[in-house]
Amino acid sequence: MPAEADGHLLYVWTPNGYRLEDRTGEPPSRGDHVDLGDAGRFSVQKLGASPYPGDPRPCAFLIREP
Repeated sequence: MPAEADGHLLYVWTPNGYRLEDRTGEPPSRGDHVDLGDAGRFSVQKLGASPYPGDPRPCAFLIREP
């Protein structure tokens, strides 16, 4: 029986590479905008599986907005 997802991840681009952020609740939808404070404003490019093995949470892949 697969584990239930509890929250989601944000896969965030930074000038130093990518980072993962744990979040509670439902993930944003494709095309949504996410404000990460000092890190800037991002848009959701796609939703996918968590990059962690065996992690059932969805992951929102973000790209920085100009």
